Amino acid sequence: MKPLLIEILTQELPALPLLKELPHILGKWQGITQRHHIHSNPRIYFTPRRIVLQEEQFPVQTQAYKTESFGPPVSIAFVDGEPSKGLSKAGESFFKKLNLPTDTPYQIAQKNGKDVLYYVQTQEGIPTKTLLPQILELFLDSLQFGKTMRWGDLQVGFIRPIRNIMILLGEESIAMNAFGLQSKAQTYVHRDVSVDFQLIKNLEHYCEVLKKGKVILHQDERKALILEQIKAIESAHQIQVEIDQDLLQEVVAITEYPRAAYGAFDAEFLKLPSEVIITSMKENQRYFATYQQGQIHNGFVLVSNSTANDLNPIILGNQKVLKARLSDAVFFYENDLKNGFKPQKLADIVFVEGLGNLQDKAKRESSIALTLLQSYAAFFDNMQETSDLLKTAIEYARADLVSEMVYEFPELQGIMGFHYAKSFQMHPLVCLAIKEQYLPTGEHSSLPSNPFSALVALSIKLDHIFALFSINEIPNGSKDPFALRRAANGVIKIIQNQGFAFNLSEDIPRLYAAGHYQASDLERIENFFLERLEGILKVNPSLLRCVFNARVGGVKQRDINRIIENVQALSDFFEKSDKQALITLFKRVANILKDMSDEKVSLNPALFKLPEEKNLYEAFIKIHNQHFAHISEQIAALFALKDELTLFFDNVLVNDPNPAIKTNRQILICHIYDEFLKIGDIKEITL
Repeated sequence: MKPLLIEILTQELPALPLLKELPHILGKWQGITQRHHIHSNPRIYFTPRRIVLQEEQFPVQTQAYKTESFGPPVSIAFVDGEPSKGLSKAGESFFKKLNLPTDTPYQIAQKNGKDVLYYVQTQEGIPTKTLLPQILELFLDSLQFGKTMRWGDLQVGFIRPIRNIMILLGEESIAMNAFGLQSKAQTYVHRDVSVDFQLIKNLEHYCEVLKKGKVILHQDERKALILEQIKAIESAHQIQVEIDQDLLQEVVAITEYPRAAYGAFDAEFLKLPSEVIITSMKENQRYFATYQQGQIHNGFVLVSNSTANDLNPIILGNQKVLKARLSDAVFFYENDLKNGFKPQKLADIVFVEGLGNLQDKAKRESSIALTLLQSYAAFFDNMQETSDLLKTAIEYARADLVSEMVYEFPELQGIMGFHYAKSFQMHPLVCLAIKEQYLPTGEHSSLPSNPFSALVALSIKLDHIFALFSINEIPNGSKDPFALRRAANGVIKIIQNQGFAFNLSEDIPRLYAAGHYQASDLERIENFFLERLEGILKVNPSLLRCVFNARVGGVKQRDINRIIENVQALSDFFEKSDKQALITLFKRVANILKDMSDEKVSLNPALFKLPEEKNLYEAFIKIHNQHFAHISEQIAALFALKDELTLFFDNVLVNDPNPAIKTNRQILICHIYDEFLKIGDIKEITL
């Protein structure tokens, strides 16, 4: 074992692609080394100009391994199928393919029920240093950063031009020729310290050189240092700094020697909506916003990559840049307020070819919203007022898309609409619905905060799905250019969060008709939502199949809330139960009914003769007639029939010679199965 150090030295790496690939880097390295029979578990570090793999104990030899080779059947591997007569041409060909002499000792083994020629080779370990260049080349080729760059006359590319590759195994520098470079044991330190290459002897020396050269290699150390410096700034200026985790990760990725500093801007800019100030600072300059007493403050925290003792010139420069950007924002904001809210301009923006413009989309959304309102009337006090407000909210929902501010900051759509609606004194529910129309925006996003906003968000998302399905623009594999999966996830989460009743098989056709879309196979849309439930509910897929096949009154269960409730209750129950025993027993219930006629006969309790069938019947009737406060209680009660069912199967012959008794016993099992079927089809469960 020897220390391994690999450094890929590059020009400045873009932070976001690097951070996106970072979680996969170790797995890719280990996958490649394992294929070469090397067990490796390095630590992965990065700075803006390097990707580094370090391992204290790296094997100097690959692991020995065996390879098995199966040849032709004995019947053709030997002359006349007799080993005593020697190898046939087919047998000789087997050894030639293995680059072995034909008199090599062989074995005979079984494969697919036949005796075949067999040979096992043991490959002894080889020095890992002979494989490292090849492994590293495969590793670099496996990294996916999105766009790549080419430089010089190279035909291969990388995220940024590579300046050096260093491979050190112990004290030995491993030669590698790649990307037009010959690898060398050298690195760069911080530009403020030196612009020349620094020679490296080994892993320990490398760490010393970087430390003296003002490069903090460990990204977690840089992160901790930034947070410590921010804490000191908060104390010194009596402010609170908003730690945006994505922004924090980004500034960690773009600094080798981070130095946090406090800057300020003119208080007059605070007349801008806080989101505009924060977005301008974060997206354009990577500043952290500051607060005092819960209100945005005219200060900011920047993180420089400078080793200078005096950061004032850097602070002043950043303040000057921010002032210019905020001045532009004020200009846009005041222009928008002066020009007013003009949703009629949405007629000039095409939604999707074949689906009209954004004004057409708003009309469809309004029809859907008013149809939903009839279903959810119990959530609102004044239907006429709510109806009028819904029309207004949807008409103005995307009016900010034609504003100067959203043109400059597209990420503020909806948010600027909220502020403009407030400025024009629109109803508070309308203002908030405009702001919350895109929620949820991700897996952990917040949701619309009230039923009115929820109706607006639902209508927008449902139209998005229906409209694209109507022109056959349906997600395929990993491709989902119109983000329909995200829209469907949002619909499900909003329905669940608000407690809105929503039956896929009933509500989809009704709402689709309200939007007057082109004819489409609505079952595809229903199945699309069922697939999204599989993605949202992190449970065994067989539980979902079980519940999807539940039947209430002979109709499949398609109520979204009931599906979610049943799946979660079943999952919770099986977490605490002897899963396999229960599934085996209750699948036996389903199997008994396979050959039964669809024509149901009434159950006759008078035909029960044995105590086991009487006890089972009485236990079932008790459950059938009982009212359960929650589905989990009903599930527990049904599976509690386990003891009575076990005794029934052990002591009662279902296929009794008397046809009436046989049918009656089958009908009892059928009734029990049907009771389960209200929750799910138990034969689908495979845990």
